[in-house]
Amino acid sequence: MHVLQICHAYYLPFLDCARQYAALFQGTTIQVTTVYLQGEYDAQVETGSASDRVIFLGYRSEQLSGLKLRMIADIKRIAANTPFLFCIAHRVKPTYVALLATQLPVISVHHNYNDYQRLTRRLFVNFFRERLSMLGVSDSVRDDLRRDLKGWPTEKIQTLYNRIDVAATQAQLLKASAARDALHLPNGPFIIGNVGRLHHDKDQATLIRAFAMAKPALPPGSLLVIMGAGPLEHELHALVDRLKITSQVILTGNVANAKQFFKAFDVFVLSSDHEPFGMVLLEAMAAQVPIIGSDCGGGREIVEKVGLLFPLGDAAALAAQLCAIHQHTPNQGHSLHVLNTQFSDHAVSASFWQMPLMQSLVPVEVVHLAQDKTYSASI
Repeated sequence: MHVLQICHAYYLPFLDCARQYAALFQGTTIQVTTVYLQGEYDAQVETGSASDRVIFLGYRSEQLSGLKLRMIADIKRIAANTPFLFCIAHRVKPTYVALLATQLPVISVHHNYNDYQRLTRRLFVNFFRERLSMLGVSDSVRDDLRRDLKGWPTEKIQTLYNRIDVAATQAQLLKASAARDALHLPNGPFIIGNVGRLHHDKDQATLIRAFAMAKPALPPGSLLVIMGAGPLEHELHALVDRLKITSQVILTGNVANAKQFFKAFDVFVLSSDHEPFGMVLLEAMAAQVPIIGSDCGGGREIVEKVGLLFPLGDAAALAAQLCAIHQHTPNQGHSLHVLNTQFSDHAVSASFWQMPLMQSLVPVEVVHLAQDKTYSASI
């Protein structure tokens, strides 16, 4: 038995998204074929996809816009040669292609908001509703889908959280002193970390203002380290200069495999505007770093279980939380427990195989085998 997975590309974070869904079938009799619409063959991607077969169609980014008959023909040919049970399609374009190229049931995985605000998109998926189900990566994304697709049964639009391989993530982590040395950071000071693209959606400006407000109450020499690059780099540097905190704020630019350095931080802050999920929060939890997050989007669903929240864009409230978390560090044993029981590969796999959706798509004996596999792993 086989499952087809279609991804638009393999750049981060979508390579790991492909891995997450392929991992759901490990230990079962179902094999996974993962197809990347965009991008040439890459041996590391092939390995990282955790799939039984990986196919690179090699389209360029600009070739993914519009309705492409050649792309549909490619998927039709792949589907004709293998008896797939169903298809998992990440994002809107792969969903369209899967529906037009095959007669398979399709599970459409959504990682963003507003995917079906357009009338034309709603009309399209409504036409195929009988063989289409949707998963949001958080309750927040799920509710956004339900808002736009009124009239769909609730069981057709569900949540399946993003997740990480906790042991593999922890194995990559550098110790705190080594991580600071690698980033050229001093070993003594209290360090607040943020990782993300320098973009309005990530709202690092509020974090910088909050740090400036909190600095007098934080230990002497405290630093704010922001890892990432993007269009707001000059604007954020200018803000740091205006606030006269140039020596206390470090913008590192892009750092490869940033998650390996998370132990360099004493606290991790996600200040994003309506983050659909927030994988970096799970990586910070794996590193057992306390977290603070904005009270909105899918990120709230993680942070409210283990960390501190602040109203989106409220620098004064975030400053107060920075001081609070410095004075009273949350129990990181609890954070690691939540990660393992709710946001790990194993935990989400158990949820996936308990979904009524899977019992309608997969032979019952395979479902029972998968459930036994996840139960055995838990004990």
